[in-house]
Amino acid sequence: MTIYVGVILCSVMIFWFFSYELHFPSDLEDLKSLASLLKQYRQDNFGYVILLFCSAYLYKQTFAIPGSVFMNLLAGAIFGMWVGFPLVCTLTGCGATFCYLLSKAFGKVLLLQYFPDKIQALQGKVQENLDGLFFFLLFLRLFPMSPNWFLNMSSPILEVPITHFFFSVVIGLMPYNFICCQTGCILSQLTSLDELFTFNVVIKLCGIAVMALLPGLIVKKLHKAKKSHSD
Repeated sequence: MTIYVGVILCSVMIFWFFSYELHFPSDLEDLKSLASLLKQYRQDNFGYVILLFCSAYLYKQTFAIPGSVFMNLLAGAIFGMWVGFPLVCTLTGCGATFCYLLSKAFGKVLLLQYFPDKIQALQGKVQENLDGLFFFLLFLRLFPMSPNWFLNMSSPILEVPITHFFFSVVIGLMPYNFICCQTGCILSQLTSLDELFTFNVVIKLCGIAVMALLPGLIVKKLHKAKKSHSD
């Protein structure tokens, strides 16, 4: 059922992109031009623009195509913070879950063939943090250097529960999505993507990630203490 939904969304996206000669932005100037065009469409065709944006976002997330930063900036530029931020948080969670389900159905052989060492290393970390698995997953999402596409594709192979997966994506990527959407609201003033994640911003995101990991470490320690006491 999920595969069919993904195919339908992709078909809708392709139809609209070819009908209106739109395309995924590849640089900042391209993004500004696309945002200006879609803001004009939004005035008279808000529903169509929402449908187009959601279809394109889910397409990129489902098939692990890089470029989420452009889509998040675009959301802020077109819809503003009040609509754009909750929209991209929802789409991030749904799109990542579609990728999870797609990988569960078809991706295991490919991942084990091309990324055996990474899968093994991540599997070891998951086993070490089973007692506080959700907080560990949250840490991975909050940490700015984590490869989200790989986490999406490898999670079903590591038998990460889909509920843990979905909510860790939605909550863990909120700071990233917020920063992108907030910056997208002033997209016309942006001169470089380097202004988006400054050194201070990256340090703050790392700090938040560490804080998210602490509850899992405490739970893990208490579980070990309880186990040793019972023995």
